[in-house]
Amino acid sequence: MLTLFYSPGACSLASHITLEETGAPFEARRVALANGEQNTPEYRAVNPRGRVPALRVDGGEILTENLAVLAYLAKRFPEAKLLPTDPLAEARCLSLMAFLSSSVHPAFAHIFRPERFADDTAVHPALKEKGRQVFHDYLKEIDGLLAGKEWVQGPYTVCDPYLLVFYWWGMRIELPVAELANYTAHKQRMLARPAVRRAVEREGIALA
Repeated sequence: MLTLFYSPGACSLASHITLEETGAPFEARRVALANGEQNTPEYRAVNPRGRVPALRVDGGEILTENLAVLAYLAKRFPEAKLLPTDPLAEARCLSLMAFLSSSVHPAFAHIFRPERFADDTAVHPALKEKGRQVFHDYLKEIDGLLAGKEWVQGPYTVCDPYLLVFYWWGMRIELPVAELANYTAHKQRMLARPAVRRAVEREGIALA
């Protein structure tokens, strides 16, 4: 059976939702990042980087990083139709997920993890403020990508749960995300999906 290591409200929410979308049986193991559980020897044996998500697949091998986990799940369960079959459309989906993981996520990390980017604590307030500004700009860009669409790639794909993560993070830091009409409508459509509701309820986060 697949085992997902996740932390409530973290970026692992995207993988959590996707697992629910596949309909496959899996075990969900909570990792309390706020309590430092990611730094324990037990979890470091799962993921030496101390991050989530981590997915234990059949045979015990571990996959890390959302992009890899999401692509793996979509390809392992093709009947769920979570990744385009056309090569160009698939590449566009992967391109968007790479943007989310390499640009949008690090912008948010500047707000809560400035020590990753500078040892000098005197510059941390400036890093946090700049991170907040850049992250908000990225949310506006995503809002534009969703204009006139039900789902960001046309059909529903693994990109859509990933987008929900960053809307939630915008809510957490009290950005005016409700003003992003396309993104907000996307969030509401996501919450109408049973798989999304199951993951959100298990994680105990308030996205309504």
